[in-house]
Amino acid sequence: MAVTISQNKQQRDTPVLEIRNLTFGYDQALLNIDSFTLAQQESIAVLGPSGCGKTTFMHLLTGLLRPDAGSIQINGTEITTLSEAKIDQLRGQQIGIVFQRMHLISSISILDNLLLAQRLARVPRDKTYAGRLLEQLGIADLGNRRPTTLSQGQVQRAAIARAVAHKPSLLVADEPTSALDDKNASDAITILKDLTIGNSAALIVVTHDERVRASLQRTYDLTTGQ
Repeated sequence: MAVTISQNKQQRDTPVLEIRNLTFGYDQALLNIDSFTLAQQESIAVLGPSGCGKTTFMHLLTGLLRPDAGSIQINGTEITTLSEAKIDQLRGQQIGIVFQRMHLISSISILDNLLLAQRLARVPRDKTYAGRLLEQLGIADLGNRRPTTLSQGQVQRAAIARAVAHKPSLLVADEPTSALDDKNASDAITILKDLTIGNSAALIVVTHDERVRASLQRTYDLTTGQ
């Protein structure tokens, strides 16, 4: 099956993410989602208590898990039927993930972490864009520093920069504010929203942090399906 993957070239009327009739479970049903759609420049908080399936949901929409049934489309491409190699390619080029635990390589500088993200995504190395990202995030003077020398808030910003260094069309953040105080949490969400709009991307924040609820355009509660 041939799959053509391009960055930020989807038509405005094609959702970045579209989920239909999705079910997944281990010994028993864990997730059952009738409809979930996300468009360019749109942001949504996926909420729910611990154990409700938030991490599973994130793994499904990023292709790290396959559903029992249903459809998941990213920019019109059905990912549930792709080979592992094609899913890896799509994930690397079209999805940016801000993990709860920052996946920065401690042995290289922050700037090199961003350039490595571009290389792994197989997009042109763009040091100028990486530098602009760091400047936009207020850490331009830290580009040559290693992650272990940064504060928690600075590492959070660097992780966000790494997640968008390859200009993904879908940005997924896993509990990005759980370890942050109110100011840094607010700053992190503002940064994520600004980058989403600037790159004509879509943003999903998977969280149990109620502070996020009022900050994004929409909310989706996994426990109620609304």
